[in-house]
Amino acid sequence: MASVEGCKHTLEITVPVEEVEAETGRAVTKVQQRAKLPGFRPGKAPVSIIRQQFAGEIRKQVLESLIPKYLHNRFEAEDLKVVGQPDITDVHLEAGEPLRFTADFEVVPQVELLDYKGLTVKYHDPEVTDEDVDKRIEELRHSKAEFVNEDPRPLADGDFAVLSLESLSAVEGPPVKNEEMTLEVGGGDTLEDFSEHLRGMNPGEEKEFDVSYPEDYGQPKLAGKTVRFRAQVKGVRRKELPEVNDEFAQDLGDYRTVDELREAVRKSLFGQRQFEAQLEAKNQLVDKLVDMHDFPVPETFVDQQIRNRTGRALAERGVDPKSLKLDWKKLKENQQDKALHEVKASMLLSRIAEREAIVPTRDEVDKEVERIARQQREPFAAVRLRFEKDGTLGRIASHIQTEKTLSFLFEHAGKTEE
Repeated sequence: MASVEGCKHTLEITVPVEEVEAETGRAVTKVQQRAKLPGFRPGKAPVSIIRQQFAGEIRKQVLESLIPKYLHNRFEAEDLKVVGQPDITDVHLEAGEPLRFTADFEVVPQVELLDYKGLTVKYHDPEVTDEDVDKRIEELRHSKAEFVNEDPRPLADGDFAVLSLESLSAVEGPPVKNEEMTLEVGGGDTLEDFSEHLRGMNPGEEKEFDVSYPEDYGQPKLAGKTVRFRAQVKGVRRKELPEVNDEFAQDLGDYRTVDELREAVRKSLFGQRQFEAQLEAKNQLVDKLVDMHDFPVPETFVDQQIRNRTGRALAERGVDPKSLKLDWKKLKENQQDKALHEVKASMLLSRIAEREAIVPTRDEVDKEVERIARQQREPFAAVRLRFEKDGTLGRIASHIQTEKTLSFLFEHAGKTEE
């Protein structure tokens, strides 16, 4: 007997009494062979005593043997793709009677694909202006700048102050202390409190002052706090930018002239912006796919996705999830919709990849493994073997398949600027 509700299935299974008695006999024999009872040699204790003394263990062995076997047979007979571990309840096992039990579980649903090639998405190739190229080359100039020591004089905006800096008020963790650091007075990356107190100071001068950090400051131990510092000016430097000429271009790479450099910068900016624009278009396509397909999703998949999302978020903040007591109910309420959307998207993309025979090649997988091996400065063969064992290789292959499927959808989608 079976009942179905969305992805949830219930099976009521009966195992014939003959099969139960045969399995019970095998379990009794196993226990008898190793049982140690007073007055009997191993393997010689009477079956009646074994059944009485080890009833619990015999029952356990019978259930552990018959339940998985009969479940598997039903799954195969009904072609059920089961998700997670079934919940076994209402187990009835009495001498001389059939074994009966109930199994509750979830299955992967059948997803009927609609016309995924007929989607329209807002997209146009990005533009790169001369001003964009000029701005990027200016950034390159600053990356190649030299800092020149100036004769002692009062600090002014645009100067780079060489300081020793020490926090005097309490901050979380060790105090802030730096014997030699450089700050640009009035610079965009310098807090105004620092610039205000440094203006007019001369090399050799020392001053104490307060600095208020914004709530969204990058270092949590300083964010939203006011800290008192002692600063001593050690020197004044100015920033010298290189002239944009052929020599500058040659210093940056395999370019002979400034024109070649500008063309390379233009292509690089176009590639970066095209990637971002296509990524946004692909996200739109995924949203449309999810919206147009209505099908049930296993709760197990959604729960796992929430755990994955939470784990990634905590890892990015450097927090070990095991160190926290998370309110799973509240977490699930907050992330249910996003996780459900992501799971449906993943299932749809997998289904499309299956229909279109989109698969990652060995060369594509090896190329990604090789990139990671270079990054980690490890031999390719060692990294690949480790990834095979821990499942990373499968995740890499799955990611490549997803990216290829998204590219397929983008290529076949209609593009419009409206």
